[in-house]
Amino acid sequence: MLHGELDRNIKALEDSCSVSIKARGAQFTIEGEEGAVHAAERVLAGLAALVAGGHALTVKDVKLAARAVEHEPDASIADMFDQSIPVASNKKRIAPKTPNQKVYVESIETHDIVFGVGPAGTGKTYLAMAMAVSALVKKEVNRIILTRPAVEAGEKLGFLPGDMYAKVHPYLRPLYDALYDMMDAERIGRLIERGTIEVAPLAFMRGRTLNDSFIILDEAQNTTSEQMKMFLTRMGFGSKVVVTGDITQVDLPAGRASGLIEVMGILSSVKGIKFIRFTEKDVVRHSLVQQIVKAYQKHEEKNGKSQR
Repeated sequence: MLHGELDRNIKALEDSCSVSIKARGAQFTIEGEEGAVHAAERVLAGLAALVAGGHALTVKDVKLAARAVEHEPDASIADMFDQSIPVASNKKRIAPKTPNQKVYVESIETHDIVFGVGPAGTGKTYLAMAMAVSALVKKEVNRIILTRPAVEAGEKLGFLPGDMYAKVHPYLRPLYDALYDMMDAERIGRLIERGTIEVAPLAFMRGRTLNDSFIILDEAQNTTSEQMKMFLTRMGFGSKVVVTGDITQVDLPAGRASGLIEVMGILSSVKGIKFIRFTEKDVVRHSLVQQIVKAYQKHEEKNGKSQR
């Protein structure tokens, strides 16, 4: 239903576009500044088409559609919600929510190596995970490998108590969280036990060749130059690689160059590799996250700080 329960969707559109909307059945009167009215009309028309096509509209959908039109006046709302990624859970409907996320998903489909670089909350890792699960479900790959550098432990995990799982689990928890959001816990357990899904710190990738796999390297800004080269050269036949990271959040010791920042210059012109840059416009968490990212960027610019 377009209106939503107690007209919540209409109220969300009013707030998002700074307009006043009077609804009488299927007829709407929109009042406000000319630009805001035109934007609200585009959003309303797009949302109405979605509902007519059977989409169950939510307040979050309304806000995301309004944000997309604000940043990209020609953005197609229908396209935003027309690219669901099939995953194992029937509860979950995962789809790109911004034009840039759509390009990211399409790039993963068409390129063997994709880099998603940008701030927190832009869906870099989550969408990559969804694409990995989808590829496994469709039998396009035989396994999923999820990895990230355990910077906090300096990749020297031997001194930590417990077995390998206990040692690395805290550092890999965000990857597990996304995985459990898409698949049944019991099924994940079986797949991990069989090695179909592997979650491991980056140090465990050394010396391997990974064929017929969907490989995700998360938090790649915390790789060293040597680690990034080592990881990228593990790729085997029939595999797909997605590397995600935020170059404003490098946690490496002073004097150590980020492998992600370096590789953006080295491989930017290599055919078959795609770099997608996300901005605060792509943040799809709480609306305040977008404002926080923007505020920090202004603060860093004011103080003359550049991205490391």
